[in-house]
Amino acid sequence: MKTNQFEDILIYFSKSLLGKENEDEILWDLAKNCIAKLGFVDCVVYLIDEDQMLLVQKAAYGPKNPKDHNLYNPVEIGLGQGITGSVASSGKAEIVSDTSKDSRYIVDDDQRLSEICVPISNEDIVYGVIDCEHPKQGFFTEHHLKMLSAVASICAIKIKSVRANKALREKQESLLQIKEEMMELKLKALNSQLNPHFVFNALNAIQYYVTSEDKKSALEYLSTFSKLIRHNLKHLGAEVVELKEEIKMLGWYLKLQKLRYDDQFEFTLDVGNPVGQWDAMVPATLIQTLLENTIENLMSSNRSKIHLNIVFKLSKDQVLFEIQHEHNEMNSLLEPTSQNQEHNEQLLDQIRLLNTHKGYQISKEDYLDSETNKNTVVLTMPNLPAPNH
Repeated sequence: MKTNQFEDILIYFSKSLLGKENEDEILWDLAKNCIAKLGFVDCVVYLIDEDQMLLVQKAAYGPKNPKDHNLYNPVEIGLGQGITGSVASSGKAEIVSDTSKDSRYIVDDDQRLSEICVPISNEDIVYGVIDCEHPKQGFFTEHHLKMLSAVASICAIKIKSVRANKALREKQESLLQIKEEMMELKLKALNSQLNPHFVFNALNAIQYYVTSEDKKSALEYLSTFSKLIRHNLKHLGAEVVELKEEIKMLGWYLKLQKLRYDDQFEFTLDVGNPVGQWDAMVPATLIQTLLENTIENLMSSNRSKIHLNIVFKLSKDQVLFEIQHEHNEMNSLLEPTSQNQEHNEQLLDQIRLLNTHKGYQISKEDYLDSETNKNTVVLTMPNLPAPNH
């Protein structure tokens, strides 16, 4: 084969594959051009199925050519089986001049005496195999091998590009979906933070002090309410917040919840060090959402007074937020009521998305200590860097 002819054929294959955007188009075009441009009478193209360790027929031209480009019973060959499977395993092309003398030869629709088999590979990755047969003994030459190997390399580069583009699109679509889900959860979290029942009940309680002319209590609770609302609006849409700000927020929130439920629960807030020394950043909304879920769950089915012990533990890499309360048969943090199950699932969805999208490794675990009869919920969060770092 002359050099100019060799170059012309390579240019033709390259141009022909250029506009193909999926693997099926690439492989059918490859099989067709092996017949049209190289003078072969039969060509089958296989791709490797890594999961099943098989070569799966994807395209064919010649006597086995389906006219509608649909393979009704595609051939499957185990890696290492037959000449084709051997080439797929070794990554090295082969010419078999007389298949009748090669025990690996697998008869398909008819016995053919010559076979050339070339791996579709790039950078030591084998994507598939081009397999061509001919009825004449000794038909395939080193020139054929050189040409088919070059074509296979072009095909491998194109397949690699198509797969990389597909993977990128899928990643972008996945990220877009995650962002949409995150935005939806943020809106739900905001709705939870500004829960109408909480807001109206807190205002009604404040109104009670106003009408009772208890100005000191009215002003105290109104100030607390306004601080909480300002905090939530200030951090609207924020992905991370300062832990010391969250701790202050919890104090206001718990104070108003206690007022709302007419002193039906008590709480202690254990932060160890002074609040100002808690130099940490945590994901926004998680702490208040978990606390609200807990309070609503307990108060919806508990007629007796409850006591919440809230503990923060800080390390270099993690922040632990614990809620402890005494277990009783009427209610358990381990078994949320049906009314609050949806809110709990929203919190778990938010944790899942943050772990997927941000790699935060947040976890929520529930414990029941049978000896102390205490329920504990532990939210483990990363100690995050400030956004401007």
